[in-house]
Amino acid sequence: MGLQLLGCAQQLAADVGERVCAVLVGHKVDGFIPTLFEYGADVVYHVDAPELEKYRFDTYTKALVELTREFSPNMFLLGATHIGRDLAPRVSRRLNAGLTADCTELTIDPETKLLKMTRPAFGGNVMATILCPNTRPQMSTVRPGIMKEIEPKAGAQGEVVKVDVTFEKSDLMVTIREIVKVPKKAVNLEEAKIIVSGGRGVGSAEGFKVLEELATVLEAEVGGSRVAVEKGWISQDHQVGQTGKSVRPDLYIACGISGSIQHRAGMQTSGCIVAINKDPDAYIFKIADYGIVGDLHTVVPLLTEAFRKEFE
Repeated sequence: MGLQLLGCAQQLAADVGERVCAVLVGHKVDGFIPTLFEYGADVVYHVDAPELEKYRFDTYTKALVELTREFSPNMFLLGATHIGRDLAPRVSRRLNAGLTADCTELTIDPETKLLKMTRPAFGGNVMATILCPNTRPQMSTVRPGIMKEIEPKAGAQGEVVKVDVTFEKSDLMVTIREIVKVPKKAVNLEEAKIIVSGGRGVGSAEGFKVLEELATVLEAEVGGSRVAVEKGWISQDHQVGQTGKSVRPDLYIACGISGSIQHRAGMQTSGCIVAINKDPDAYIFKIADYGIVGDLHTVVPLLTEAFRKEFE
């Protein structure tokens, strides 16, 4: 996620004439510094301390707040991951800065040079663009998969600024006693090259088996709309959309998905979108590169068989 933000930050920094700075927080993680330079950072602020070895909101919040106060960035971007969503509001509150969460687009206003932060609002029914003219930094969390990593420049170098943060006993409000990792089949939608996704039109959990067969042949991941998740047809970790995951695969096959704003916010930057829907007026066809008007339960098995023969 951090590398995706660096790609976005390069364009933003160019538009306002500033440098791209990355923050590396942790303990004995300096091995990541060359990678940050290769992916676009001009400066890396490195905060290293034993208290930062594992993520804790108390220590990470203090580290980022002190660093931000010292160096006064114009903009501060974090990933809208589990950690980013926990950390960003704590940092913004201590800095008395505004925060726009779960953004799907970031641009610079050409006249004011303010950061324009766009996110779904009102349950995903509209897209709102928010500006923060009065406080700094302008803070935003960005959905994973929305921004694209740049091509790395091997051997790129920059400036490393080491920042010392001292932690008092009163700063440590949380004690990590044990970390338990539960084995689970990973659903890696953010990095998937192909996603076969289903919505209301799939009709049932049984209906998703048709999509799973196509996904198996294409070596793809299976996604779902909010409706499909709420009805219990597929688990929440497969959800694509404003309240799920944001993805940008090379190929996105939308089956029985109408194309609500909530869903489009999570997949509209896909390389190629193929829509399959019985309703010829479904909004999904307006953003699709290719559309098939028909019953997915008839069309998808035909596609599966055609691809299976192609790959034999």
